[in-house]
Amino acid sequence: MASLRLASLHLYPVKALAGITREELRVEPWGPSADRRWMLTSPDGSQVTQREQPRLAFVRAVPVLDGTSGGGPAEAPLTVTAPGREPIEIGVPPADRETVPVRLFGTKLEVVPADAEASDWFSAYLGTPVTLVHLDAPGRRRPIDPQFAPDGQTVSLADGFPLLLTSDSSLDALNSLIAQGDHADEGPLPMNRFRPNLVVAGSAPWAEDGWRRLRIGEVVFRVAKPCGRCVVTTTDQTSGVRGREPLRTLARHRRFGDQLVFGQNLIPERTGRVRSGDSVEVLA
Repeated sequence: MASLRLASLHLYPVKALAGITREELRVEPWGPSADRRWMLTSPDGSQVTQREQPRLAFVRAVPVLDGTSGGGPAEAPLTVTAPGREPIEIGVPPADRETVPVRLFGTKLEVVPADAEASDWFSAYLGTPVTLVHLDAPGRRRPIDPQFAPDGQTVSLADGFPLLLTSDSSLDALNSLIAQGDHADEGPLPMNRFRPNLVVAGSAPWAEDGWRRLRIGEVVFRVAKPCGRCVVTTTDQTSGVRGREPLRTLARHRRFGDQLVFGQNLIPERTGRVRSGDSVEVLA
């Protein structure tokens, strides 16, 4: 266990857009600073992700004034780029702008709409009307499922938990299984299919299934539950083309109850910074 280390760190300023790699992240109670504080919604107020729009994988949002490797301030503007579109800088909505209700996987929460220009940019890119919204108060807007966080902890606009951890060795093991299956031509898959925040190196394959508490850098994490995977993992993040893997292989080898599992969801017990190369200590 002494050889475990943090191999890479990833940030997703806008939910469902391409991730960006960082050397350092500042972990807040609800997740990494600047991670998934924005998302797109449809006219009925429900989330728009790569599940519905695979082309979102080609869009990249980077916090402006990112003077450190830690991802920049959570309230920084964004520079957004996409193929065939002029870049746009998107400012954080003013504090006095009224919130609007939206739904994230069926759960209602209040968010703040971005300027119309930003929503128009995304609508033109996708060819369908969408609205860009911002989570202004992550400390009180969206509680984690109380089954896993009875103390009322909150989460950003991530699917359900503040951070996602994966391991290099488990990806290698999964790719070996894919190579033995009916769709071997789809592998090996890169880690970006799984959209983690933290990637660990030095563990045995699937060792993370047994982890309950971790210390990484300055932060202590509780492992909430394994991460159930969806159709986004079948989407090539460079072409937008969907295949059968890894869901076909996960269904055969990594079915936990009714979920196909890869990676572990984390809840911070203590905030602070994590850095590439930090040791990973399994506490329980």
